[in-house]
Amino acid sequence: MTLSFEVLYNMETISIKTNNANALKLLEDLEACNLIQVIKRTVVKGKRKKLSERLAGSLTSEQAIVIRKELTEMRNEWDRNI
Repeated sequence: MTLSFEVLYNMETISIKTNNANALKLLEDLEACNLIQVIKRTVVKGKRKKLSERLAGSLTSEQAIVIRKELTEMRNEWDRNI
């Protein structure tokens, strides 16, 4: 049985994939001793959404206009002869 977990360690999040039930039991015991916190996360297999679909709507149109303007200005600076 393979499960994925995220474990908080020194204020960092790490991923652990268990290969058998003994490893899972060990993690549960460590959590019972308040040494770690196990956050179970469901791993979805199958077709993933495109990044553009996941990020759609994360910027307002005003923010997008400002970013495009700044990018254009930066690109124009590359073409300057200094």
